[in-house]
Amino acid sequence: MSEHLPTCIVAEDEPLLRRALLDQLAVAWPQLQVLAECEDGASAVEALAGHRPDVAFLDIRMPGLTGLDVAAAAVEASPATQIVFVTAYDQYAVDAFERGAVDYLLKPIKPERLAATVERLQSRTGNNEAAALAGLLERLGAHAGINQHNDNAAPPLTWLTASAGRETRLILVDEVAYFRADNKYTTVVTADGEALLRTPIKDLLAALDPTTFKQIHRSTIVNLRAVAGVVRDDSGRGTVRLKSRPETLAVSAPFMALFRHM
Repeated sequence: MSEHLPTCIVAEDEPLLRRALLDQLAVAWPQLQVLAECEDGASAVEALAGHRPDVAFLDIRMPGLTGLDVAAAAVEASPATQIVFVTAYDQYAVDAFERGAVDYLLKPIKPERLAATVERLQSRTGNNEAAALAGLLERLGAHAGINQHNDNAAPPLTWLTASAGRETRLILVDEVAYFRADNKYTTVVTADGEALLRTPIKDLLAALDPTTFKQIHRSTIVNLRAVAGVVRDDSGRGTVRLKSRPETLAVSAPFMALFRHM
């Protein structure tokens, strides 16, 4: 029987930082197999559900779904996965991670700190208890600002311009029920109708308030304030009902963890 090689995914939206972490991991843990390199939270959730890796290295501040969102989804999608947060934030947040069942790496990542993380991961059984992770995430709820936007980041969008036929509409972001990917563009859906935004949905994620807008499918971002209810089917997928629209929205199974408390 062949020996099981440890596996991981890496989620970091900055390509240079992602490459640097991968290079450091190759030196610190040569046996580690990287199953997926993710550039946003949504792809990280899908990779967790699809691969169920031993370890996930998650940047906290990513467009759309943050590292904390991804970790919350991991409680259901891949409960045995050990979570390592990668963060640029100060010690007050790091202290919270230290008290939990997960590890952290502070940017810029020092080789000796990564070596200590690898040693810790290798010494664990791999049976990372979902309850312990869920408890940590709950304690971090007060820091959910662990500041999604740093001091130098632009504030979230408050309004946008989109086209409806020959008309250009000014739309308050708070009035948007959901966004839907439309090839290289994005359809903006409000209670009054639809309009087309000349911005890919992936780029739009980075500009929206992550506490209000969540990606529930690769092609859909929903305004949580517009959600009337969520129903889970036998397959683990879900359906979102909206307050101001008659249609329903599909929720991919890995993203259902976002609605656990609804």
